[in-house]
Amino acid sequence: MNAAMTALPLLSVEGLGVEFRTRLGVARVLDEVGFTLARGETLAVVGESGCGKSVTALAIMRLIPQPPGRIASGRLMFDGRDLLALPESEMRRVRGNRIAMIFQEPMTSLNPAFTVGDQIAESLRLHEYPHQFSGGMRQRVMIALALACQPDLLIADEPTTALDVTVQAQIFDLIAELREASATQKGTAVMLITHDMGAVAEMADRVVVMYAGRVVETGSAVEILESPQHPYTRGLIACAPGRRTAVPGQPLEEIPGTVPSLLERGAGCMFAERCASAMPRCSSALPPPTLLGPSRSVQCWLHVEGGTA
Repeated sequence: MNAAMTALPLLSVEGLGVEFRTRLGVARVLDEVGFTLARGETLAVVGESGCGKSVTALAIMRLIPQPPGRIASGRLMFDGRDLLALPESEMRRVRGNRIAMIFQEPMTSLNPAFTVGDQIAESLRLHEYPHQFSGGMRQRVMIALALACQPDLLIADEPTTALDVTVQAQIFDLIAELREASATQKGTAVMLITHDMGAVAEMADRVVVMYAGRVVETGSAVEILESPQHPYTRGLIACAPGRRTAVPGQPLEEIPGTVPSLLERGAGCMFAERCASAMPRCSSALPPPTLLGPSRSVQCWLHVEGGTA
């Protein structure tokens, strides 16, 4: 890769806001989300279910269902162009060609009326239909479909959901091998959406931690896993099997409470009610992002001047 290719991020998500209209009102499911992804880099986006990981991916692909959803604000700069400014005809040329996505459940993305071979390429017809494949094989088909056009960006949204541990490891190994093979040619970047901290440790270069539709911490995988700075990130890692420091036989730690309703965001940190380190101002005002290093940031009052642990 030459200097011109690496001068700017392949993807820059800037102030992304997404809203969904519901019976009870408008839910802002993404609020000022921002991060970058370089060519050839693997970025893990982590957080509990409902934190906005998949919606972020769908927004990048411009697949938010409208209505009831809409992209309310922000820019999605991909290779120097704002995806949100492209006409749909041009976005279709980007989608699947330059940006490809592996969805959580391959059976909902594979057409049951056509053979797998038809759906990958004419020359690779296998005369087998999706329902005849195991979950692991269907996910491999999805990976093959996603990589058929050698995309610049591969988005993998929980690619091992509902698969057993052995198959999960095989899927992650396959994604890693294919990414490394393509890196020598064009530097394919991977955005891995996962709650599997083991996969983060093995595959990710950098990590974005999301909570209730906001980015609360970013950093290298090593920094995040070894020295988490946001109380929510610490909780996620403490909950991960194999990373606890509790007495043998004691149940895994858990983050108390649940993700709050996105219908009423309030003025403060959305994690305040679940946070053991919360201070009065946590509920009344949103902390500004604090830079802890060149690519390291956290949004927490504990890291703002005057904050206390």
